[in-house]
Amino acid sequence: MPYPIYRPRRLRESPLLRRMVRETTLGVDDLIYPVFAVHGRGVREPIAPMPGVFRFSIDELVKEIKDAAGMGIPAILLFGVPASKDPRGSEAYADDGIVQQAVRAVKERIPDLLVITDVCLCQYTSHGHCGVVEEGRIKNDPSVDLLARVALSQVEAGADMVAPSDMMDGRVGAIREALDEAGYQETPIMAYSAKYASSFYGPFREAAESAPQFGDRRSYQLDPANALEALREVGLDVDEGADIVMVKPALPYLDVIARVKQEFGLPLAAYSVSGEYAMIRAAGRLGWLDEERVVMESLTAIRRAGADLIITYLAKEAARLLERQRFGTGL
Repeated sequence: MPYPIYRPRRLRESPLLRRMVRETTLGVDDLIYPVFAVHGRGVREPIAPMPGVFRFSIDELVKEIKDAAGMGIPAILLFGVPASKDPRGSEAYADDGIVQQAVRAVKERIPDLLVITDVCLCQYTSHGHCGVVEEGRIKNDPSVDLLARVALSQVEAGADMVAPSDMMDGRVGAIREALDEAGYQETPIMAYSAKYASSFYGPFREAAESAPQFGDRRSYQLDPANALEALREVGLDVDEGADIVMVKPALPYLDVIARVKQEFGLPLAAYSVSGEYAMIRAAGRLGWLDEERVVMESLTAIRRAGADLIITYLAKEAARLLERQRFGTGL
């Protein structure tokens, strides 16, 4: 048989041609770096199931974020681990809470960095749930009232964007209303709109000391079997004023990312969660995978599915690898 007129391999022969015709690009501007703040000074505490990730006291956090910003990473997602907890998670909305203190320090020293704050109660409550517990049940509306207080306190401290991660019904609208009434109409909301009740969160819960003390979170996080429900959740958040929507986790839910992007067309974030990070790190350290290649392939897959922004603990490593690629020494 004669050779075909069109030979796809022609455009795969050289690295230069492959880069020129690449359909999906990954850049440092696509990355958001999640970080954990704790009280104290000089604290750089390793997180066992997440090798290379640390809890930082504010002085060490500023150093870490300066390093990340120097690599071109434009944004962080800030989590706090409080010194004490109570049933209503009061440090989450305290003026001197760990996140509020960290925001002020970071914005003072690195003013051009975009600081996004996680809005939730699970790290701060003694029971470890994302809302108010009454008679053994997570109560939606009292939780929403507190979440609005958390978001407003973070923005008053200087946060550029808030990211509610609790999955309570109506919390985006309540936060939007609270911010608008306080004069923060221009502050955007990045909503954890399709957050699944996933087994991939285990290392994070150790990092943030946020494991629930009873039951689980399946009454408010999405069933991993459901995709249409995710679209309904995203639609509700959009109607309530979300500026950016999010799917979490990322790699196990690439189909959901694609469907959300196609359905809504809004800026879309995907959270490559702690379990994804831990698997890549563990396999890489055991020599079972080429870790650098897997990092880039995984993040590119999330972009290819439709995510505009990727929240990843691998942000600094990805930034280094992208810099190598830019100078022709990459993968």
